[in-house]
Amino acid sequence: MRLEGKVALITGGTSGIGRAVAERFVREGAKVTITGRSTERGQEVVQAIEASGGEALFIRSDVRFADECRNAVERTLERFGKIDVLFNNAGVFHPRSVPDCTEEEWDETIDSSLKGAFLMSKYTLPSMIEQGSGSIIHTSSGWGILGGADAAAYCAAKGGLVIMAKAMAIDHGPQGIRVNCVCPGDVMTPMLPDDAAKQGMSWEEYVAGAADRPLGRVGTADEIADAVLFLASDESSFVTGESLVVDGGGIAG
Repeated sequence: MRLEGKVALITGGTSGIGRAVAERFVREGAKVTITGRSTERGQEVVQAIEASGGEALFIRSDVRFADECRNAVERTLERFGKIDVLFNNAGVFHPRSVPDCTEEEWDETIDSSLKGAFLMSKYTLPSMIEQGSGSIIHTSSGWGILGGADAAAYCAAKGGLVIMAKAMAIDHGPQGIRVNCVCPGDVMTPMLPDDAAKQGMSWEEYVAGAADRPLGRVGTADEIADAVLFLASDESSFVTGESLVVDGGGIAG
């Protein structure tokens, strides 16, 4: 098992990529804390993990707020004694250009992804520094590298995560801590139907556009979980400050 004896804290862990990563980490021997805004979904994930023989904790938390981030870290340390992996996965998406994006949508997007990753890292890093090891992974996007249409706030948040990971890697590499990004393309999660509806597109039309990439399909949450597992495990022990694109060749084509 690649994460035997490890403890992981996963934000946005109640569905989609976050849930897939939590379940994959547990199968690889980790104990996990998941956070999210839905208590019902969070408890469902914990029950599923415990039914499989794993150990998990759900903490209702909104990463936009410092006190809730600090509480998630403190409760994880109280329960498990350490944090080896932090997966900053929480985020939202509003399909808007700059003129069309409201200030509220901008703030929610930046605060959920970029500020949330900052706050969770801020409160987790002291324990990682003390133990002399750790892996922090941010969920960015291919659009955080190249940009995309009608997604100004999202691209700003995800691009910020790419550069923040590099800065953190420089700061904390000497302390034994690695910091990287995973950059998914379109992945079959609950966010996709919501995005299709927001854009006024039929599901068939939306999926056809999302699959227009060299591999000719949309990705799965489990495929992203494989990449996150690599970045969390010792298999990536000499990898830091990097952005691993997992998008079926989307930004290559």
